[in-house]
Amino acid sequence: MKLLNHLIEGATSAPPLLLGPSLGTSYALWDAVAPELSVTHRVIRWDLPGHGGSAPDLIGAGATVGDLAGLVLALADSLGVERFAYAGVSLGGAVGLHLAVHHPRRVSSLAVICSSAHFGGAAPWQERAALVRREGLASLAGSADARWFTSGFTVPRLVRDHRDADPEAYAACCDALAAFDLRERLAEISAPTLLVAGREDPATPPAHLRRIADAVPGAALVEIPGASHLAPAQCPEAVLTALRAHLGGPARRGMEVRRQVLGDAHVDRAQARQTPFTARFQDFISRYAWGEIWTDPTLSRRERSMITLTALVAHGRYEELALHVRAARRGGLTPEEIGAVLLQTAVYCGVPAANSAFAAAQRVLAEEDEDHG
Repeated sequence: MKLLNHLIEGATSAPPLLLGPSLGTSYALWDAVAPELSVTHRVIRWDLPGHGGSAPDLIGAGATVGDLAGLVLALADSLGVERFAYAGVSLGGAVGLHLAVHHPRRVSSLAVICSSAHFGGAAPWQERAALVRREGLASLAGSADARWFTSGFTVPRLVRDHRDADPEAYAACCDALAAFDLRERLAEISAPTLLVAGREDPATPPAHLRRIADAVPGAALVEIPGASHLAPAQCPEAVLTALRAHLGGPARRGMEVRRQVLGDAHVDRAQARQTPFTARFQDFISRYAWGEIWTDPTLSRRERSMITLTALVAHGRYEELALHVRAARRGGLTPEEIGAVLLQTAVYCGVPAANSAFAAAQRVLAEEDEDHG
């Protein structure tokens, strides 16, 4: 069976994330975003039929968004991917909406970017399809920048992909957009859903995304200032930030682990002290230290606590040591085990360092005895 052309980035063991393109573009639309997402996901970006490297005969005249969604599912099946997160732009976003409505068990989360549940009715798309079948794509590619980006911005690779797309396959995609209308079924979507709108987008302005957000239970909406229709290409960092938060990558997992290890009271105090100046550092701690290191299953939480206690003694971070003695007790280490760790530090970090460490730990353990007395 012929499959959509695709590119896979990230570890095979990571949760899968499928990225869908806009009409007229290839998977290069995601060039500035996908490599970053592949740090935490197995990213699979695909080309529309007749675009990029996908064969044009995968669809024909009268195609529907459901046909495109079927090709995406066939690709996922071929890769052994049963359930996946999905993000798509414009037509790629419409494919995501179709999947979430018609194949809810396959979609773990959904991000719809610069897209719509209804693209303005059939007539404009039928006219564009007829034009392309008659004259090819040269004239449309010449106006791509105005339709895709704000004034003065361009991505030559994407414009070239537009010009090089197969006219008949492009027209068939127009047929799919002409027939697409999911407005009455949006309330059926159960996957966690993010809508991302480009504030300067003339094709699918923010009102289109707002209507979806209002209809899908629990959906969130992000508007990106300065972005037009191809937001991942024009404002990749803003799109990346929104997707990371939505996909619940290391930052969300990290915050859960941070609370489990350090306790809600400590984390709440740290969050309350957060300012715009420290916000990125707090995100870094949650995302990297707690979301990637402490969640790595290679070592147990107990082992990580022992290593952390040792490192803090070695560097003389006794206030932080007291925090992690509490964390070690919360994680199941006994006072005797904590004492054994600190005794080990006396050999390799020095007696004065261990002496201070024992004093700090003893205060914590005494407070714990009082709390339970």
